[in-house]
Amino acid sequence: MARLFDSYVIVDWSAASKPSTGADSIWIGALTPDARMKLTFKAANPPTRFKAQAELEDLLARCLKRGDRVLVGVDFPMGFPAGTADALKLGAPAWRTMRDFLLKEMKEKPDNSNNRFALAARMNRLISNGPFPFWGCSKKDELTTLSIKKSREHGPGDVPEFRLTEQRALDTKKARPQPVWKIAYAGAVGGQTMTGLPAIERVRQKVPGLKLWPFEIPLAPLTEDGLADTRIVVAEVHQGINPARPEAAESPDEAQVRAVAEGLAELDANGKLAGLFAGGTGLSDSQKASVAGEEGWILGI
Repeated sequence: MARLFDSYVIVDWSAASKPSTGADSIWIGALTPDARMKLTFKAANPPTRFKAQAELEDLLARCLKRGDRVLVGVDFPMGFPAGTADALKLGAPAWRTMRDFLLKEMKEKPDNSNNRFALAARMNRLISNGPFPFWGCSKKDELTTLSIKKSREHGPGDVPEFRLTEQRALDTKKARPQPVWKIAYAGAVGGQTMTGLPAIERVRQKVPGLKLWPFEIPLAPLTEDGLADTRIVVAEVHQGINPARPEAAESPDEAQVRAVAEGLAELDANGKLAGLFAGGTGLSDSQKASVAGEEGWILGI
């Protein structure tokens, strides 16, 4: 059975405020065909998001020049819980207006410094006029509308703490995702989302044929016909789904992006990857609308 994709690229993102390499920094793992068409893995560890974006653009351009179709997996949420865009009065489609908002308001510099804490505080003010729902920061970044610790639990009238896909992952024990509202401390993904979504959008502006799943590609099994005008698919992945054992001279982070890339390639070779693009089973029509219109879904959950 022919594979849907030729190359598999996994991006382990970071919201660090200073240049950083090694553990807990940005890793880009690429499983691409060599001259003999054998999939070969190579990883890069750019110290800043600006350099990571440039490396990703260059990598994808080389893949396209070779004629590859590429699956890009990112390890941060591709969307926010249902109702977030409405709470911010951003309009529809929610995934698009949220991305445009972050593209405009998320400020970064080449040295990795950024305004994610100030922006989270501003979004809290717009949503609740208090330190909710975003939380997590150092004492120096604490504001009236951003607290060091979680200020309260989510209630019936609030935006949800978790997206549908995260709740499904927790219920099935497939993964233990963190809420997007947590922007500091161990396992936090909020900062990665705030910085990562604009970065992917900037890459899209430079690289042709890139589409985001499940916003621009249907929540359904993937087919060759469905990919007719698509060269690059960007999907959310959770690295905990594919445990990794570091090989000689390989760091744990490098091993993790390799394991995810190899896992997706194996599923594709066995004809089992296409079905994962249908998302979770048993979703109602309204839930599917939320997933495809605002929240996104973790591939494989």
